[in-house]
Amino acid sequence: MRRTPARASAPTAVERVRSILAAAHSMTVVCDGRHTEVRRLDGSGAMGHFHLHAPFEGTGAPAGARVPVRLELTDIAPTPVRDRLRARVTLTGLLAEPYDPDSTLSTCMEFGQGVLEDGSGRLYVTLHELEATELDPLATSEAGMLTHLVDEHAELVPLLLRLVRPLPDGGVLRALPAGVDRYSLTLRLEYRRTHRDVRLPFKTPVQHIDHVGPQIHALLSEARRLSHTGRLVT
Repeated sequence: MRRTPARASAPTAVERVRSILAAAHSMTVVCDGRHTEVRRLDGSGAMGHFHLHAPFEGTGAPAGARVPVRLELTDIAPTPVRDRLRARVTLTGLLAEPYDPDSTLSTCMEFGQGVLEDGSGRLYVTLHELEATELDPLATSEAGMLTHLVDEHAELVPLLLRLVRPLPDGGVLRALPAGVDRYSLTLRLEYRRTHRDVRLPFKTPVQHIDHVGPQIHALLSEARRLSHTGRLVT
């Protein structure tokens, strides 16, 4: 009997890197002995004027000297959870000349290696994987959606605890949304000395940002149907 492939419930490393590159508003460029903080406030994002291209594959050496460069980006939870650093992304490569932070032209970077680091370890991604991966439709709107949930609908967050399996005990001091992507909403459960993240998967992956609202409402409807007693959050 042919088995149906398991439905993805979390983004892959490549999907996460793709989202971080698209959503980051700042990064550190390390080139020619200089550390430059880059911020883009015009809506283009920190990566807005970097163009990544494949490594040189011709015969012999490419014309002109090339300068090593490293791009460092951090993924920070937009809500005030404990330990807000979710991941780090590092891209290494080569430039035709030292990085000029004042240039208004697109900076062409020959891609070398991409690294994602988080609490579970280190994973490597290639340029081909990044180019072949569809951008999560929620990537650039995640921060706004989560802060809206916390600021305007905080009373709904404890309700979502009813979906956590196994059910949390009374040791949970606080629960906050720590992330949302096309696959699920992530809650961070904070205890006195530790914390853990729990994914609440959507029924189907979100294909368009307009579809995330109904998916979250479906989670809330399911939570309301579940009967649960006991105080979970103080």
